[in-house]
Amino acid sequence: MNFYENELKALKRSGRYRTREVVTNLVHDFASNDYLGLSHKKELHEKTSYELSKLDIHSSKASMLVNGYHQIHKDFEDALCEANEFSAGIVMGSGFNANIALIESLVRKGDTLFMDELYHASGVLATQLNSVNVVFFKHNDMKELRYLLANSPAQRKIIAVEGIYSMDGDLCPREVFEIADETKSILIVDEAHSSGVIGKKLMGIFDYYGVEVKDNYIKMGTLGKAYGSFGAFILASEHIVEYLLNRAKPIIYATSLSLYDTLLAHNSLRYILENSEELKEQIKRRQEIVFQELGVKVEGLIVPLLIADNKKVLKIKDDLYKLGFAVGGIRQPTVPHAIIRLIVRLGESEESLMALCKKLVELK
Repeated sequence: MNFYENELKALKRSGRYRTREVVTNLVHDFASNDYLGLSHKKELHEKTSYELSKLDIHSSKASMLVNGYHQIHKDFEDALCEANEFSAGIVMGSGFNANIALIESLVRKGDTLFMDELYHASGVLATQLNSVNVVFFKHNDMKELRYLLANSPAQRKIIAVEGIYSMDGDLCPREVFEIADETKSILIVDEAHSSGVIGKKLMGIFDYYGVEVKDNYIKMGTLGKAYGSFGAFILASEHIVEYLLNRAKPIIYATSLSLYDTLLAHNSLRYILENSEELKEQIKRRQEIVFQELGVKVEGLIVPLLIADNKKVLKIKDDLYKLGFAVGGIRQPTVPHAIIRLIVRLGESEESLMALCKKLVELK
């Protein structure tokens, strides 16, 4: 019985129908979020596997609050705190769950969440789970944010922004940190697409702006993108971490992050810190190629190309795939207007990137 036949037909007519495609190494990958190409670094996998093989167990076994919090987790949390200058941290299963944990637990009755209108879908979903009082402000509009905060009677005010926005590829303004301080607001920064990509040490937007970490700041990042692993982390003050451990359901009731993924991410963190200068140079060269060939200036590694036609986006995506290039064809509701999303990963050569850019110019 086809219960959703009409809905699926409507998606196909509008060019919004989605399918899964098994990954192949026969095409150049300019679609995934493996920003630094660490998923291809065999030495990281081999080092992690060797370290794990020496332990008595190989899985986390339980929630981190019920005998599932291992020294491996603590060591990685401590390393993240040191690298990012935060006082406490939690590693967990995914960035999606991390956003739900933060927003569902932090925004209580009488509080208001002020969220950038382009914030990730996981954060938007979290606002609907517990009847969160949320106000969306125009993307990166600090003037509107100031106005909304000044006229809010909320007991606690919480701001949610992204370091680099996943579809537009632009940065949150430096001013948002100042606004949070002036209004005594909690500031959540989703660094899924900026951690490992920008900053003096490639630690993300805090590092990029040289922001001094304060007790009202929260940093969330993923391990499945630049870190070439899986999972996520939350960094905050000891007070906020203590609260999350006692109230955030995705932390309390979920099995803790796998030991392999935690170890792999820790080894990736070491690799990024030890090779930050070389990695930054490689990032800079790819940004220069994109500007030279496409006329697009980016601060990170996400290049959005507006097409505004769902069917044309799919055709460009399919044509490029036949030529040996995988790119993202992003459509509604993920974005307001269809785009080709190009990830200029360090896992692909500069020559391949240049060839792709030239093909894009022809197909657009």
